[in-house]
Parts: sequence; structure tokens; C-alpha cells
Amino acid sequence: MLDRVPVVDLSDFVDPNRRPLFIRTLGEGLERFGFVAVTGHGIPADLLERAYAIAESTFALPEDVKRSYETPKDGRQRGYTSLGVEHAKDHAVPDLKEFWHVGRELGADHPLHVSGQVPPNQFPGEVPAFQATYLDLYNAMETFANQLLDAVGLYLGLAPGFFRALTHDGNSVLRIIHYPSLGGPVPEGAIRAAAHEDINLLTVLPVSTKPGLELLTRDGEWLAVEVPPDTMVCDTGDMMQLLTGRRLPATTHRVVNPPGQDAGARLSMPFFLHPHPDAVLAPIAGDAPPVVTRDFFHARLREIGVEPSKS
Repeated sequence: MLDRVPVVDLSDFVDPNRRPLFIRTLGEGLERFGFVAVTGHGIPADLLERAYAIAESTFALPEDVKRSYETPKDGRQRGYTSLGVEHAKDHAVPDLKEFWHVGRELGADHPLHVSGQVPPNQFPGEVPAFQATYLDLYNAMETFANQLLDAVGLYLGLAPGFFRALTHDGNSVLRIIHYPSLGGPVPEGAIRAAAHEDINLLTVLPVSTKPGLELLTRDGEWLAVEVPPDTMVCDTGDMMQLLTGRRLPATTHRVVNPPGQDAGARLSMPFFLHPHPDAVLAPIAGDAPPVVTRDFFHARLREIGVEPSKS
């Protein structure tokens, strides 16, 4: 029975002598649990500290200022999303969170920008350090996530560069989440993030400012995700599950409300690695039909309430 998330060190992937063990431990962890924790990720601690400090300043802005950066027209893929908008799939009660999306910066003449498939970022001018800090963090997280996917590809026996080709110019997103203090009444059935699976290929998550993340084990038990400091928690999403014929599953997880006395606000910064919007997810195992990434993605955005349903 799983009693903790497996931990691997990315520096082992760089060492030819230790690389096979790293690949096997990473792959088996994702295959059995859908979650692993990674040390030695190379993302500077001072960058993460600065990003969390800027998050506090950003979410402290007046509500009308934050809402001026909402973009419901593009499924809220960029900019701010208010408290009470997003809910888990098949769970009508909204999550107790607000968040800000930062994505890839593209030139004005890039086809994905022109077509609107990768929307422009919405940087709050009221927080001058926001843009540079989160673009730096986006780039660092993407580099790390792609390294992990290289190892996953080797574990699965795929051709070198298989995942890099899928994720080149992908619509990946850094989500900066604020779970407000729960000092007042909480709506019935509402928690910080209801049970869900991620949409994407791979998620990487720095240690949050407060505990609360739990995963659902294969035995049907909720397990608190407790990892060492300076660790990245990684999990595979629905697109990876589809692509691998469920060999690498999308594991259900949630963020629970603090027990007893209110433990204050919580901040979290997951990075969701996505394929190119036009990429075809053709399963390498199983008999599921191929699906275009953008179709899969937008269907899920509608299911969680951030994109209007088609009439």
C-alpha cells in the first residue's frame, strides 16, 4: 500500500550510471500512483520565493482591478479568474479559489497568436515585477517538465524527441492560485479544490505555502501529499492517460480545507504542460480513437465551467 509519494532526484537523470534507475523509478511511480516528487530540479529557490511574494501582492489588489484582467472569451486561458467560477468536473459547487494564468509569449505574427489558439497574456500593470518574474518561472518550469517527459519517453520505449515534438509551442500554462482564508461561512460542499484529474500531459508543482493536497490511492484512500522541502510534485493528466492507454493514469486529487481553526490563506503555483493545440493525441496503446488536442482541451474547459457551453 502506498504510504508516501515516491521521490527521485533529477541529477540522477544526468548521470549515465544512475540514469536507468531514475527512469525506472520515475516511470513506475507514475504508472502505479500517477504522482512522484522530484528533487534536484534546478529551479532557483529565490525565484520561487519572489513569485510567491508577488502572488500575495497581486491577489491583494481590489476586486474590480483583478476582474479587469478576466478573459472569459478565451476560456480564461490567460489572466485572472474570480473566486466561485471554476468547479471540478461533475461537481457543481465552485472551488474556493481564485487564480491567474500565465502562458507562452508569442510574436504578433505567430500563427497560434493570429488564430487565437494561444491567447495573449494579461499582466497586471499594478504589480510591476509580475511579468518578468512569472515569465522567468514559466520558462524554468517548462524546461524542467520537458526533461521529465524525456525520461518518461525512455521509460515507455518511445523514439527520442517524441514528447518534445508534441509540446513544441504547446499551450502550456502557469497557474498562480490563491485559496483565501476561510474565516467566514463556507458554502455547503465547497472545498479549496474538489476531487479532480488534471487535463494535460504532465503537471509540475512547487511545494505550496500550506498543506492540503491529497491524492486518491488505488485502494480508495485519501493520502496527504507530504514531500521534502525544495521538491517538485509531478503528476500525469488525462492527455497522458489517453496517450498511453491508461498505463500512466491521471490520478484523482484535491485540496482540502484546513482542519479546526482557520490556517489562513494558501498559495500554489502548478505548471500544466500541454501539447501544441493542433497535435493529434494518437494512443500508443489501447483502442481509444485519436483526438486533436484543442478539441479535448476545450471540451474539458466547458466541463469545469470556465468556458461557455456550445449552444
